Amino acid sequence: MSMSKAKAENRPLPKRFYSEVAIDPVDEGWRILLDGRPVKTPARAILLAPGEALAAAMATEWRAQEIEINPFSMPLTRLAHVALDRMDQVRDGAADEIARFAGTDMLCYRSDLPDLARRQAETWDPYLDWAARELDAPLHKAQTILPIEQPEASIETLRAHALTLDNWRLTGLASAVPLTGSAVLGFALLKGRITGEAAFETAQLEQDYQAETWGEDSEAADMAANRRRDLLAADHLFQLMDAAKT
Repeated sequence: MSMSKAKAENRPLPKRFYSEVAIDPVDEGWRILLDGRPVKTPARAILLAPGEALAAAMATEWRAQEIEINPFSMPLTRLAHVALDRMDQVRDGAADEIARFAGTDMLCYRSDLPDLARRQAETWDPYLDWAARELDAPLHKAQTILPIEQPEASIETLRAHALTLDNWRLTGLASAVPLTGSAVLGFALLKGRITGEAAFETAQLEQDYQAETWGEDSEAADMAANRRRDLLAADHLFQLMDAAKT
């Protein structure tokens, strides 16, 4: 754990200072109000959601805070902070990072253990096939731990797909891809090809196999639970953004 992260985790949480949480439509979107006052982002912008459903979901996170305000229990609000405060300035970098994960996509690396390799093929191949067919981004797979050289055209296509997204969806994708270790799974989640729960289970396939074989490690289980929480939040964000279009 880095020193800065350790300090952040040990810092006292702010006390809940409000009684009522509401949402309020304005020209730019939907505000979240605490006792009638708009919530601000860390960069001091108004916390604005592009649709009512997303605003309502973020308001639910604020209502759920009890004695203290714990940002780690507010994953949608944290994603909103990134979308509003940072993503406009880092779009190219976010797309580059997604492309980098595509170049080392977890779904492409297969075990030499027959049972695990069979599970990987059954679970992962449909998503690689989907990416080749629907995203025009075929990727190579192999039984190796060495780097696989992927088609440059596929990597660039996935980067270009990322850059077509609005800041909110790009924020969700940039969160989902590292959580799964797979650009393909991130795009599948974005496009509704897979649910957040199924994406988590798909990404956890090898870890679950190891747990079956050697037993579960409590620290690894805690880390997996955090990844699951944040991946489900990205999925929820995509669903709420789609609801805003209807």
